[in-house]
Amino acid sequence: MSDEHQLESRLLGTGVERLALLGKHAEALMQGYSRDEIPLEALSDTALRRLLAARIVWRPDEQGGVKLAPKVRELIAEMLADETRRQVNADVGETLELLRSLVQSYREAMSQGEHWRQEQLLLRLRQVVDDLNGRFADAIDSLWQRLNSDFGFVSRLNDKIRENDRAQKQIVRLLDGLALIDFDELIELVGSDGALRKLLISQLQRQLSQHYTSLREVQSRLTELMARFRQQQSRSRLVSGMAAFLREHPNFVPGNYARRSEVPELVNRATPLSAAAAPALDHEPDTRVLTELVHQLPTPVHKPQEVAAARPAEVAEQSLVAARQQALKQDVESFYLKVIDHPDAAGISALAYLEESDLEWGEEIWLFQVIAEYQGLPRSEQRAFRLHQTESRASRFNDLRLIHDVTLQLATA
Repeated sequence: MSDEHQLESRLLGTGVERLALLGKHAEALMQGYSRDEIPLEALSDTALRRLLAARIVWRPDEQGGVKLAPKVRELIAEMLADETRRQVNADVGETLELLRSLVQSYREAMSQGEHWRQEQLLLRLRQVVDDLNGRFADAIDSLWQRLNSDFGFVSRLNDKIRENDRAQKQIVRLLDGLALIDFDELIELVGSDGALRKLLISQLQRQLSQHYTSLREVQSRLTELMARFRQQQSRSRLVSGMAAFLREHPNFVPGNYARRSEVPELVNRATPLSAAAAPALDHEPDTRVLTELVHQLPTPVHKPQEVAAARPAEVAEQSLVAARQQALKQDVESFYLKVIDHPDAAGISALAYLEESDLEWGEEIWLFQVIAEYQGLPRSEQRAFRLHQTESRASRFNDLRLIHDVTLQLATA
């Protein structure tokens, strides 16, 4: 019950924090809803980082601007009863039909010289593409969350295997949805229009390539986990079967098979003995026999071997390391956000936050990342914090400083 209460209180705290962010930055978010992107001049750097961490806004690529998350846009559309922007059907085929219809309307407006309607249709096309891309990104992110939560906190192996099977089926559905997007058809549909080709060809193709790469990484991780679960399942069945047998036969004592006259066939297996032999080259008869045997050996025929082209090196391990580093960086950013949310606190210990949040990072790498994040901030932002290191000398004869903990707080004016 304590774990459930802790989980419920954590969910309530996170929900209140997210709703407070929506209310605090409501004007900027509504401007992003009515336009294509959120105006960054209306948000501070800290507010932007908090909105990105809360997944209220997102950045589709490094060169693009910040946009509303698809779920937030759908929520606003539901509250405003905005039927033109509310996504009723989440099917990829329905989204593609909507794209075809909007492209036809866009080309008609361009041919008739209706520039205002043309701009509105292009904005609507961008939003539909963003919704489609965000839907796939949210689904892949939910798969990673399932790997890091459901698989780790499910106690029974059968439940873990069922979770794995459900995740595999979701990957198949996502791949089927991605396969519906035919770029040959889109190229023929957009024609020579530069804005449409950039939006529906180059940008969408780059984003779908990233989704395919992420799905391959998730599928590889799922296959690895399934093999591990199956191995654990076979061992647990063996142990549980032996335990059930001992409960039925409490006086069972294993027999000494070495003293039995009739040993079971499963146990009566031995490695065959090979007789040791060696030719005596100093003995004339053996030398003649060896010479004749050598002359009777067939001449080996070497067939020409085809040299295959070298393939690019796989970077699966590098991708996993990069994903783990990104997860560590996000957890440290959450720690900094908690310090910002409690400006009146005397300081928050990094190790205490690590223990309270039930994070899996080691203490040494956690403290290293907290210090590195502080040193990576600009000078103007570093002055907003106070970083205190609890340290001691390594020994009386060594002036090396050992850091035991780090305390972070906001600097008072």
